[in-house]
Amino acid sequence: MPELPEVETTIRGLTGYLHNRRIERIEVRREGLRRPFPPELVQTLTGARIIDLTRRAKYGVLHTDRDVAMVFHLGMSGRWRIEPDALEKHDHLVLHTQAEGPLPAAMLALNDARRFGSVDLVASTALDLWPAFAALGPEPLGDGLSVAHLAAAFKGRIGPVKLLLLDQGIVAGLGNIYVCEALHRAHISPLRSGGSIKKAELTRLVPAIRDVLSESILAGGSTIRDYAQPNGELGYFAANWRVYGREGQACLAPGCKGTIARVTQGGRSTFWCPVCQR
Repeated sequence: MPELPEVETTIRGLTGYLHNRRIERIEVRREGLRRPFPPELVQTLTGARIIDLTRRAKYGVLHTDRDVAMVFHLGMSGRWRIEPDALEKHDHLVLHTQAEGPLPAAMLALNDARRFGSVDLVASTALDLWPAFAALGPEPLGDGLSVAHLAAAFKGRIGPVKLLLLDQGIVAGLGNIYVCEALHRAHISPLRSGGSIKKAELTRLVPAIRDVLSESILAGGSTIRDYAQPNGELGYFAANWRVYGREGQACLAPGCKGTIARVTQGGRSTFWCPVCQR
């Protein structure tokens, strides 16, 4: 599944083609993805100008000059294809921008083979109140993620810290790969209860979360299965994984002689080093 860095990379890639551009035509090539496309999608967006592109958690947001935003989620395998040579059967929604001055027209296709993604229209003034957004915790790259916030969220919690960090109501946008990597950098066992994590450990964890996400964004994300950047290039952060997918291999923490192990938590694989993560 595309996680926060992949969605951030997608938004940055789309910005050069959509920011301040007018949507001339929209092709809806099937009835929807995980749920039907909004019935007013074509009428609302045809002729609209994209005035900003942002990300909230794992959602991308295209803001328009019509006081409405198109919110998309890439699901398990979704990606935007920019200027494809030809449309494919899994290109389910296609945006055509208008040629303006020196800027040529462009075509962008939302491709989703598994159809677990989604597209919604939300009033701009109601974005924060939209149920999917209202339930989210702070952005991990923003000021809302702090030692104090995690200390309050973890206080008295007996659930594993790994699963608490995956709770989108505690921190928005964190996914399995990056939680594994951040906990390893902070030398915290994913098996420990949230309430057992001390302030000194949280002081290591917060910057570890930010660093692993920022590094992944710079590398274009982590390519898993079908994910690729909008320009078709692969994300390269997978080459920098220290624990994820490395079961049975040597721990890469300086001075550690441990071996990476795997355990299942909440139906997902957790990779960690039992020696340096305590």
